[in-house]
Order: sequence, then structure tokens, then C-alpha cells
Amino acid sequence: MFRKVERMETKTVDVIIPVYKPGDELKELLSRLMKQSVLPAHIFILQTIEEGESLIKPLEERIQVFPVKKAEFDHGGTRAYGAELSEADYILFMTQDAVPANREVIEELVKAMGKENIGIAYGRQMAKKDADIAEQLTRLYNYPEQEQLKTRADLETLGVKTYFCSDVCAMYDRVLYMELGGFSYPAIFNEDMVMASKVIQAGYRVFYAAKAKVFHSHSYTCKQQFKRNFDLGVSQSQYSEIFETVSSEKEGAGFAKKTILELCKKGHPGKAVYFAWQCAFRLAGYKLGRNYERLPRKVVLKCTMSPGYWKE
Repeated sequence: MFRKVERMETKTVDVIIPVYKPGDELKELLSRLMKQSVLPAHIFILQTIEEGESLIKPLEERIQVFPVKKAEFDHGGTRAYGAELSEADYILFMTQDAVPANREVIEELVKAMGKENIGIAYGRQMAKKDADIAEQLTRLYNYPEQEQLKTRADLETLGVKTYFCSDVCAMYDRVLYMELGGFSYPAIFNEDMVMASKVIQAGYRVFYAAKAKVFHSHSYTCKQQFKRNFDLGVSQSQYSEIFETVSSEKEGAGFAKKTILELCKKGHPGKAVYFAWQCAFRLAGYKLGRNYERLPRKVVLKCTMSPGYWKE
């Protein structure tokens, strides 16, 4: 339930949302953004459109819509374009299917950004009400109730999780973002973690703001998990200078083991078996993605979740 919160003095915030074939979730997202205790100065919608498709018509003056040709969409490049539209102190990236769980999402992220040397603050993603138990546990594993501050000193203990960050709901210091060169592109995936690595390596900190909560989850099939992790592997291969020094597979194995044990403990042995099968697809996709340069183009196009990325 939304509760009334006294408005606080804050720096300016622009929200940037890449959109493709928008539906009811985007309407709910925009509605809830306009009811936040700290209102955004602007909401920039970057709508990927196909030939003959029209732009959505915003109902609020502060919401602006910009077209992006489907052939030109890029996870890093499109968001970089959105950042260039902003003159705000902070830029908040969201996805069209991330719905604020309360009125304090922006407020909590702004509070986090006010801490010393914070370059990025990202929010907590909670499973939707209709999410499968395995997806609920996945969200809880990656987005626990406890907030967390991450620095370069955490690389030895946290490994790749030090760079973990999600543009489903993440706020950046715009000036620092620009100083560090912004998002790298072209990017098939992982533009947020690559940017987080830049922030960490530059001596700044990344903050997980657990009180900034959004509803966001997926029910991927084994095939979709394979494709998603193939793209993850591709991105880590392309940025090997970042990801080869930290372990991803160890983190993934720990996550899988903990989730399978929890499913069994809660009386879902069948779901535990299916989740283990999904993990096998994840690992296979990831391994192939890390070695994508050795694969024929036809195989790559069958494995990827982003075929448009591979077009000439």
C-alpha cells in the first residue's frame, strides 16, 4: 500500500525507460512514478518502433517520448542516448516491466546517492504475486532484504557480485557517469555491470538500496534461460578484461545449490528437479556464449536472445 510521505528537498532526477511494444505494465509504472514522494523532473521514454508503428502519447507534460529504430536498439547505446537527453543531477534507469512497490522508490535511491562516494544505487526487485516459487527464491537470493555497500575491497570476497547491478531500477550520478565515459556499446547485455565495474575501479562505491522496491520477475523456459545466459556469456567474453579476474561460475553454482536445497526443504522436490534442469541449460548457454567466436554464425543466431544485435 502507498502511504503519504512528507516531500523532501532533493536533487533533480530524470527517469529513462527503454520501451518495446508497451502494455499495461508500462501504464502502471508511469502512474506510480507520478505518485512518488520525490517526483522526477522528466521521464524520457525511448520507444523502439517498427515500420508503421506509432509512438505512445504521454498524458503528462514531464513525460517525453523519443523514437528508436528497431535496427538501432542497443542495450548500452540506447540508454546512453537517454542519458544525453538529461541535465539532472541523477539519472534513474528502469525497464518497462518494473513496477514500483511503494511511493518511496526514488526517495530511497536519492538517499543512497547522498552517501559518500556513491556512483550507482540500485533497487530491490521482488517477485510478482503470480511468480513461481523458484523465481521467488531467485529474486530473494539476488535481492535480499538487507542493504549492501560494495567497494573495490570486496572483489576478493564477493567476486563478480561486487559488480552486480541492474538497470531494471538503478540510479546513477550523471556527472560521474559522463566522466567515466558512460555505457559501453554496442552491448548485447550486461551494460549495467560493465558500468558498475568502471565505477568500482575508479574508487567509487555501488549501493544496493533494499528499501527502493519494485515488482519485477520472469518465468523463463529452459530454452529462454539458455538464450539469456548465452548472451550473458557473450558479454563477459567481450569484456574479458573485467570478468576474467572474477569468478562467475562459482557464484552461479552457489546460487543453484542453495535454491535447490530450499525448494526441497519447502516440499517442492519436483520443482527442485526442474530448477536443476534449468540450471543445466543456463550453464550450457553461458559456456557457449563465452566461446561464441568459435561458433558458426548460424549457431550463434539460434542461441542468442538478441538476433538484432548480430545484424551487419
